[in-house]
Amino acid sequence: MSWIKTVSPAESAGRLREIYLRIAAPDGAVDNVLQVHSLRPHTLEAHLALYKNVLHHHGNSLPFWFLETIGIYVSLLNRCAYCVAHHTAGLRRLLSEARASAIQAALETETLDQTFDAREQALLRYAKQITQAPHELTESDIDELRSAGLDDGEILEANQVASYFAYANRTVLGLGVTTAGDRLGLSPNDSDDPENWQHA
Repeated sequence: MSWIKTVSPAESAGRLREIYLRIAAPDGAVDNVLQVHSLRPHTLEAHLALYKNVLHHHGNSLPFWFLETIGIYVSLLNRCAYCVAHHTAGLRRLLSEARASAIQAALETETLDQTFDAREQALLRYAKQITQAPHELTESDIDELRSAGLDDGEILEANQVASYFAYANRTVLGLGVTTAGDRLGLSPNDSDDPENWQHA
């Protein structure tokens, strides 16, 4: 499941057990990317707080399917098969099979203009630049996003999702986390309650 020791839900106790109970799927499953934090439960709490508020919060205005799409694209660019698998499965739960497949193909082949509108393409290009060459970004890149019809709050949302996935990808890749035993596509998707971390 990973290259470092982890504590499973069945073996957990104390604060770690409390957090596991809070985030687990109805059958008690906890994703490997979360279990990998088990030796330092405070980092698991921090991870979940960031994830929930960046991706699953009612205050976001970009549609959830598109925030997931940004995450999948960043994960493809970082070659993080774990996050691609989980979030592609999540995308398939949100959209029709045909739409999800078209999005996946467009991201994999980088033929964005065939599947996304001009605003979406602009944000995906920005996500790519943050991922591959953040030091090259300038204020003019933000001006281009505004010219594409995006407001500063939407730009911030895209920035935070791309940045979160850079963190998640490096957690997974740096610790050898695999999908073995995971149920793909679960997420804390109760956007109305930022404190509800349960995966469903």
